[in-house]
Amino acid sequence: MPDARWIEHIDRVPESLWARLRAQPDRAPELIALAAAERFGPQAERWVRIAGPGHSPERLARIALTKHVRLARLEGAALGIGGAWTAAPDLVALVWIQSRMVFYVAAAFGFDPRHPMRPAELLALQGVYPTPVAAREALDGVGKRLAWALAEKGIDRRSNATIARRLVTYAGKRIARHYAGRLVPLIGSPIGAVQNGAVTRDLGRKALAYYGG
Repeated sequence: MPDARWIEHIDRVPESLWARLRAQPDRAPELIALAAAERFGPQAERWVRIAGPGHSPERLARIALTKHVRLARLEGAALGIGGAWTAAPDLVALVWIQSRMVFYVAAAFGFDPRHPMRPAELLALQGVYPTPVAAREALDGVGKRLAWALAEKGIDRRSNATIARRLVTYAGKRIARHYAGRLVPLIGSPIGAVQNGAVTRDLGRKALAYYGG
């Protein structure tokens, strides 16, 4: 059983998710949300059970926000070194971290992180859909379309550029406005660290307001 420090570590984006993203890059936010629900729902539930005693829901949620902002900064610094070559992995890893944060914040406030509305709420908080209900309806249709895509469409690594284009807006407005700087090798590292931390904090504050009332 992991201890409270477990929140400071995050699993790498699974290869199975990358396969889905390359088969359907235009549905990247939805696919990440579904994979995050499967991976992080149980984790968030266990984390609250371990780290929750002695903390108010708001305090626990803010701990989750702070820890994930730090993870986002470290990820941006590490992958930003590669510039354009690592743009897609950087954005996927960022949204993966942000997704985990939202599930942890929801769990901190007493919401069931395994509930099927959690990934829908994530997409609404990211601005992918106007409401959680609209997002849930879209998610319900993703599985059927994905099964066809994996069967009929070859997985092409060139779709990484499409994945990056699809995610850049939803990763955060600050990244969308200054995305070109992240594509320059080495220079992209400090830019990535700062931007990743800022947009993750922005999303975390939205999650705090949404789940904390």
